[in-house]
Amino acid sequence: MSNYIVSARKYRPDSFDSVVGQHTLTTTLKNAIAAGKLAHAYLFCGPRGVGKTTCARIFAKTINCLSPTPGGDACNTCESCTAFNEQRSYNIHELDAASNNSVEDIRQLIDQVRIPPQVGRYKVFIIDEVHMLSTAAFNAFLKTLEEPPAHAIFVLATTEKHKILPTILSRCQTYDFARMEVEDIVDHLRHVAAGEGYTYEDAALNVIARKADGGMRDALSIFDQAAGFTGGNITYQKVIENLNVLDYDYYFQLTDLLLRRDIPASLLLLNEILSKGFEGNHFIGGLAAHFRDLLVSRDAATLPLLEVADSVRQRYSKQAARCTPQFIYAALKLCNRCDQDYRTSRNKRLSVELTLIEVAQLLEPDEPSSGRSPKKILKPLFQATGATVAPVATREASATRSENAPTQKAIANTAAGTPIVATDTAAAHRTTHTRTTRHSISIHGARTQADTAETPKEQAPKETFGTQPYDAGQVLYAWNLFAGALSKEETALTNRMRATKPTILQDDVVEVVMDSPQALSFIQERHADIEQHLRRTLNNGNIKLQFRVREQTEAPRYLSRRELYQKMLQKSAALRSLKEALRLELS
Repeated sequence: MSNYIVSARKYRPDSFDSVVGQHTLTTTLKNAIAAGKLAHAYLFCGPRGVGKTTCARIFAKTINCLSPTPGGDACNTCESCTAFNEQRSYNIHELDAASNNSVEDIRQLIDQVRIPPQVGRYKVFIIDEVHMLSTAAFNAFLKTLEEPPAHAIFVLATTEKHKILPTILSRCQTYDFARMEVEDIVDHLRHVAAGEGYTYEDAALNVIARKADGGMRDALSIFDQAAGFTGGNITYQKVIENLNVLDYDYYFQLTDLLLRRDIPASLLLLNEILSKGFEGNHFIGGLAAHFRDLLVSRDAATLPLLEVADSVRQRYSKQAARCTPQFIYAALKLCNRCDQDYRTSRNKRLSVELTLIEVAQLLEPDEPSSGRSPKKILKPLFQATGATVAPVATREASATRSENAPTQKAIANTAAGTPIVATDTAAAHRTTHTRTTRHSISIHGARTQADTAETPKEQAPKETFGTQPYDAGQVLYAWNLFAGALSKEETALTNRMRATKPTILQDDVVEVVMDSPQALSFIQERHADIEQHLRRTLNNGNIKLQFRVREQTEAPRYLSRRELYQKMLQKSAALRSLKEALRLELS
């Protein structure tokens, strides 16, 4: 059984022309060799697996070739090239600075520099991961690097250029190696697959290239792994299964759901993705990349930025045509915000779910406003079944009216399953739809005599309600809905209502317990309005609202901030001492 050689070594380039993705740098080096203008020190820097050490070896082999080709490459037949190919050349020395980073290691290297080459013209010293050298080793190397013998050339390679001393950088010609393009990696993988006799799908090779993140060595390692898993038949489904890559079909499907504003199905799809072991930040990063690809797919000028297979490119074009630029911009912003806040969030899943809800509601029509930017308020996620009403409260500012027109807010009630929106009376009349008839009532109490005089003589028919069952949660929701729709002038009533929790007694009686007689009389002024609102919102005309003052034997009421502060002072001597020392007062 022959020894297996991984693709990264077996298909390692042996000439400048076979180097993938670094055409500019290899052309510069070939021209310098052809012109005989060689520097004494080079610095090759860039990400891992992009060809730094490979180019250094090809460079060392080419400058020592005894009969180079007219194109500037090594002949691979002379004694120097043969010795290099058989790894027995004494003209090329490689030092791993990660494990040989002391002053003594550099001194041994300097001793070898003094010996001239036996075959060829130059001795080339390749120092890999040069940034790992200690400061003392760098300083010991400075003089030799600045004035080496004529036969010595140094090639330093590093992935972290910023860690190298400026005195070293100033003595070297610097070559910055870039990450490889996805298409370049895919082309090279096709060549390797053909050489190994593998069958493949372009979409599978594209996934491998994107997973490699611009590194050819990583791409070849993943390629070998995928080939072993698939038995030489490299398909897209097998690759994403082996690499645990989130299939782009999920993102296409999710985007379709978001465009339809189908939030329940979107959350279920997210649950399916998370159940397969994918992290939320991985998912949200992939969703942001999907929206980015949709954005570049909308314009033919930016289409080359889409690094996907041709079959997938058509799907992006079709879906991008259904998305407005404003939707994509806002979705990208929401995904980016979620990605930034993900690490600090305590409930990470909820952060992702809220982001999906917000993205789905980007296409919701804006509520009427007073000319300012409308507030983005989350709409109900699930449609009510049967005759159950799903109310939603908004606090949009009332539209600008004439100076003498009264300012009032109303609650517009829609048919079963559609939201109830708090808005002004005039806006409710302006936004009447043909599919439903909206009724409005005042939440500011009975109209004055002057207001009544302006109304037509015909009386509106009395409202009728059903007997829809309800629970404590729905009562509390309707209660807070009324409180949230009150005007700024009634902030005190809003706060009192929010600090109170109604309870359900028998025979459709909803009881509200207040803390004091003053609070009781204050809220009883709106008894009729609140009761009518509960009947309408819960679709039950039998609801009766009753108020009473809390008994002394009942559970204590909620304390205000000042009362809580005073109680803490009474119990804690340390807090009293701190208050006196720092002269603290509750504002």
